[in-house]
Amino acid sequence: MAGNCSRRKSRPGKADARRNGRPEFVSHWPRSSGKPCPGPPYGTSISRRNARPAASSGQDRIRNETDDYAAGRNGHDRERHLSIFDEPKIDCHNHVFDPTRFEFSPEAYYFPVGAELGTRSQLTALFEAYGVQRALVIQPNSGYGDDNRCLIDVLARGDGRFRGMAIVANDVSRRELERLRALRIGGVTFNAALLGVEYYAKTAGLLAELAELGMFVDLQVQADQMVDMLPLLEATDARVVVDHCGRPRPGAGLDQPGFAALLRLAATGRVFVKISGYAKFSAQSYPYRDAWPYVQSLIQSFGADRCVWGSDWPFLRAPERIDYGPLLKLIEHLVPEPAERSKLLWHTPNRLFGFADPSRLLRTDRSLRG
Repeated sequence: MAGNCSRRKSRPGKADARRNGRPEFVSHWPRSSGKPCPGPPYGTSISRRNARPAASSGQDRIRNETDDYAAGRNGHDRERHLSIFDEPKIDCHNHVFDPTRFEFSPEAYYFPVGAELGTRSQLTALFEAYGVQRALVIQPNSGYGDDNRCLIDVLARGDGRFRGMAIVANDVSRRELERLRALRIGGVTFNAALLGVEYYAKTAGLLAELAELGMFVDLQVQADQMVDMLPLLEATDARVVVDHCGRPRPGAGLDQPGFAALLRLAATGRVFVKISGYAKFSAQSYPYRDAWPYVQSLIQSFGADRCVWGSDWPFLRAPERIDYGPLLKLIEHLVPEPAERSKLLWHTPNRLFGFADPSRLLRTDRSLRG
């Protein structure tokens, strides 16, 4: 009896779980950067194959892995052993809303509230949790419009980790553009999806200035607006990065005029695409399967050397809840080859937006021109 009392009842294993019809849970809890981890969520267990020895310094580990990754050391072996949460990443579309420190403009088109707000410290904490080392922060039409003070503050306090895209008037002076560039702002936004194509009809002079300064046009269009934007974009030497896959109509097919016009721009060699914002054009819930053909077509046409990834955090006016972690898992699925994914998440945005050399901000890369 004593032996029976001391015998500890074993817990059911994987095979028992399968026999009983219960799923085997494997945690994908993101690793922290040197801070105590609260443990996996309730009801999950960590499989032995995913267990890793603790790093002596989380910040040192991230820094060393980032340097190795950027330099190409250890090749594909390192890439294949990293999870999406550990892979070096740059989030190329996100916003900061901090009305406590920077009041919203009364002329803004929309005023974020509640969970739509996101401060610099919240953004930094999010990036630490998910292993995002750098970011391109986009000035929003919502909340601030062309009042770029909040964005400039984020860049100034980012220890070189952040670059930005500002909103300016169409008749902005060259001197102002030079001032913004010196503050780590690498371009200006054209939001035709909100303001209409006609709003940018007389911006040839602005585009010429941007081209001379090596700055970007960060363009957002939807449906077939790219057709009307095409003459303006093809007539300039300015580099263009297109938000949210061009926001096609998912039911209209890959040959819809707006998306076909976007694909045509791939031949210029100076147009780039953000694989981001699926919820802005998908008619489905996560994982936005109706957006997948457009993502694959863009990556095939532009190549990972001219595509970048963005989250669109903090997800303004989202039709339903969106979480950061599942978006990262989705890009891991959409770009399963580690070498290609490393270009899209790390190498390409580093090259485009001047992260590799903080003293050099977005000088024009002649090798990228067609």
